[in-house]
Amino acid sequence: MTGPARYPYVLAIYPNTRGFAFALFESPLSLMDWGAKEVRGAEKHSLCLARIESLFVRYRPQVLVLQNTFDEGSRRAARIMTLNADISAMGAEYGMRLIMYSRGEVMAAFAEFGAVNKHDVARVIATHIEALARYLPPRRKAWMAEPARMALFDAAALGLTFLRTGQA
Repeated sequence: MTGPARYPYVLAIYPNTRGFAFALFESPLSLMDWGAKEVRGAEKHSLCLARIESLFVRYRPQVLVLQNTFDEGSRRAARIMTLNADISAMGAEYGMRLIMYSRGEVMAAFAEFGAVNKHDVARVIATHIEALARYLPPRRKAWMAEPARMALFDAAALGLTFLRTGQA
């Protein structure tokens, strides 16, 4: 009897203006490592790629999950779209299976929990993964900038969407 495919490590990466966030999963409730890396300077792109490559070398994930920035309706900056493309190319060099989800697909995966916005998704994640609970930022007001640690929940949401659905 065969069961669903098992992926020893699933690495989700969410690039943003400050650098990137990542979440490494072994299973939906087994978060192995996580972090938000701030990268500054003129060489931001190459520094992000170098830090991401160090994650690839350290953990050897089999699956790489990214946001689909080429999806119609995606409003990501051109620099982020280029970085995302370079991350996916590097993942292919390391032999990883690439999975990409749009923001809408991530939201649909969390809809059954009543999540209708990013904060709701983060709250659901913090409720189910105790290690992330202390990083949950307060609900953002319209005039406030998004907290840097929200990228951590964006990365976790991408990884959990894959682990829940198991499909591309």
